[in-house]
Amino acid sequence: MTWPRDDAKLARVRALMAGQGLDALVVRAPDNVLYLTNFWGMKGFDAAVFSREGDPVLITIEPSAHDAAETAWTKDVRLVPGYDAADPRPPAARTLEVARRVADEFEHVGLELSLGTQAADRMVGEPTTYTKAWFDAFPGAADATPLLNQARASKTDQEVARMRLANEIAAAAMEHVARELKPGMKESEAAALWQGFVHGEGTGWKGQVELALGFSLVWSGPGIRTFTATGHRPVQEHEPTLFEIWVCADGYWCDHTKNVCPGTLEPRYDELLDALLGVYRRALDHCRPGASLAELDRLIRAGIAEAGFPEQPTHPIAHGVGARAHEPPYAHQAGGGTVEAGMVLAIEPGAYWDGGGGLRVEDNFLITADGAEKLSSFPDDFR
Repeated sequence: MTWPRDDAKLARVRALMAGQGLDALVVRAPDNVLYLTNFWGMKGFDAAVFSREGDPVLITIEPSAHDAAETAWTKDVRLVPGYDAADPRPPAARTLEVARRVADEFEHVGLELSLGTQAADRMVGEPTTYTKAWFDAFPGAADATPLLNQARASKTDQEVARMRLANEIAAAAMEHVARELKPGMKESEAAALWQGFVHGEGTGWKGQVELALGFSLVWSGPGIRTFTATGHRPVQEHEPTLFEIWVCADGYWCDHTKNVCPGTLEPRYDELLDALLGVYRRALDHCRPGASLAELDRLIRAGIAEAGFPEQPTHPIAHGVGARAHEPPYAHQAGGGTVEAGMVLAIEPGAYWDGGGGLRVEDNFLITADGAEKLSSFPDDFR
């Protein structure tokens, strides 16, 4: 599906640029190129020059000409050769030359100088990143990352619609897993059930998704812990199998943690789930416009400590979701900021036993004037 130009989003960016005296932004992170032009590149040899007035300039390689013509919100597409017999340098060098030439028309330029994370391009798994030459080419550039973070924190109606598709695909894939999961399967086989559905059924979803990609970490029973990979441990009966999952649908993401139990949940997990759902409900009650993000972190961690898990979890408990799976704002006690209408937040309390096992619940929530709207239909109480 080709999405119409999101004028509300682009106007917000331009208003922020005017407030900071920037004439143009030069971006190369795939999620920022997508955000400003609607073009999701294949290998990261792309850039955009987004001016305060006039059409953006999209720079991409010649093999992507058709994709750019089909999806980009600008007609000003500058193509560079992927290979040039007269110029054996890599294509990123040619992209840089064009970006610098276009940016020379503007006095005050912003660059992604403090970008800590970037989403992958469509050839996921090996993102093309920046070299020193890219930054050296714009010696007087201001840091545009805070501006882009501020713009991206609040979603437009179109962005929410795109994220709803990702959430729908993730939930449908979990329903598929819930029907098919059997004790004794390997965790990796459980992950393949979910990922296969996302890519196979999600691509073409409702005639609105050109490409859906799924990413997962799957752990079962005593294998549940944080920051470890999916393995070949068997799926346990009467214990949860936890799915830490992400769907990217044409560049817009969801981020969930869902659980499935083949059998009757053991009493200790039953008690832990009740405790986490109570923390979850209090966190969602807090998530209204104007609420403190630091306080959100405090109240979730205090609730988990009261349940008998002090100083947990080791992972973040709330962050933004959008054109990346993890993006500002982040809820942490050393930071500031407030929850605001239009944000989409992933909220994810979790608690884990020493030696393995535990639970996490997570969904994505659209913040409205009336509170938090859950975007996924798959239940957090999986009993």
